[in-house]
Amino acid sequence: MSNLVHGLTQAELGELKSRVIAAKNVAYCPYSHFHVGAALLCEDGSWITGGNVENASYPVSICAERTALVKAISEGKRKFRALGVATDISPPASPCGMCRQAIREFCSLEIPIFMYDKHGDYIVKTLEELLPMSFGPDSLSAIGAARTWR
Repeated sequence: MSNLVHGLTQAELGELKSRVIAAKNVAYCPYSHFHVGAALLCEDGSWITGGNVENASYPVSICAERTALVKAISEGKRKFRALGVATDISPPASPCGMCRQAIREFCSLEIPIFMYDKHGDYIVKTLEELLPMSFGPDSLSAIGAARTWR
């Protein structure tokens, strides 16, 4: 019997929980006071974290998930095994629509997204479960192929 949870060992799952909580604790959210932390487990075993960063001009704010993704991509990371998100509410919050679309750009539909609540308990869903019938990079390849053909 395997102790893997969506492909993660118990040690990796514990590390994910620690990292999302640590990222949540350094979030910059002086307006909403809604702390969110995120962590990406990269395919090479490295970790990238991010917290939400608010701005007085609200649309300039960036969610924790996108902070982590932008950091990862800018550091050359392109393949991910899992994403975790932590908040101070129960039940846990799931990534917003904009974050789901950003995750879709860089992650497979099978990536597990672990959503932690204020007690450290989690719910896990795949990206495909959170964003069914999604639009992603592969959706544009059909257009590119059609243009090449013409």
